[in-house]
Amino acid sequence: MKYTIGIDLGGTNIVAGLADEQYRLLDKAAVKTQPEKGFDYITDNMARLVDTLLQRAKLTPADVGSIGIGSPGTPDKETGSIIFSNNLNWHDVPLAAAVRQKTGIRTWVANDADCAALGEFVAGAAAENTSMALITIGTGVGSGIVMDGKLFCPAGSSAPELGHTTLICGGESCTCGRNGCAEAYISFTALIRDGNRAADAHPDSMLAKLRREGQALNGKNIFDCGKAGDPVAKELMDRFIEYMGQFLANVANSFGVRAIVVGGGISKEGDWLCRRLSEIVVREMFVGEKFAPVIRMAALGNDVGVIGAAALEQYR
Repeated sequence: MKYTIGIDLGGTNIVAGLADEQYRLLDKAAVKTQPEKGFDYITDNMARLVDTLLQRAKLTPADVGSIGIGSPGTPDKETGSIIFSNNLNWHDVPLAAAVRQKTGIRTWVANDADCAALGEFVAGAAAENTSMALITIGTGVGSGIVMDGKLFCPAGSSAPELGHTTLICGGESCTCGRNGCAEAYISFTALIRDGNRAADAHPDSMLAKLRREGQALNGKNIFDCGKAGDPVAKELMDRFIEYMGQFLANVANSFGVRAIVVGGGISKEGDWLCRRLSEIVVREMFVGEKFAPVIRMAALGNDVGVIGAAALEQYR
């Protein structure tokens, strides 16, 4: 059996996992990232994590077919270098080459959101489909696409940043510098912004009451107030869901994927939100229900990036 190793490189932690041929995780190990210590320190720690996994499994580098790394930032698909990563303060660093040299194992690199999409594709909510998109809703909006069984990241270009496509022309300002991006409407950051505006305007609302009690508004308590029947919070929640559904329909109309998986904190809302989003997507699809994708919530939790990275060589 040939094993693979997936590494999920985050701004806080580096998590590595040993996977079998079905991409089932057999073991994991983690260390703090400490990006301020630099590129060599991080790649040394990656190599040590690989060594830890091999020792615990009584394996050698020859037993491992490949290492995959999901990294924040913009990777060069062909060289495995990271062209730019704001979170890590990296510019043109040879990530794949460095880890390959330190471990003796073939190494591939992709954007972390792409690896998350690949994880859900090979072992999660979209496992039976040939094409899918993962949309993660949290502080921002992340995305990854698998087309015809391969990660969609054309050579010579960056991975698609669907969160920075326009949803409302000339709309709210986005952290990327543009106006009207999807991220400025369907991220939790946007929902909290709108929740605080609504609380200011409606002091009798449940949202305003939460703030008077010393609770900061967040995605969960805004949704909870909406589901509890507070009209101000419900209007916010319904508008947020409508924007999400319109955005997912744009993704479906643009790429023709057979499944859209919704990840991030919003995925905890579960089946009722899937049903609402599916109704909007079917309504907004160019060809209607026949080619509308199935909408599902992400299934793999915190392991998704490690699993996707482990599958990177086969599906890149």
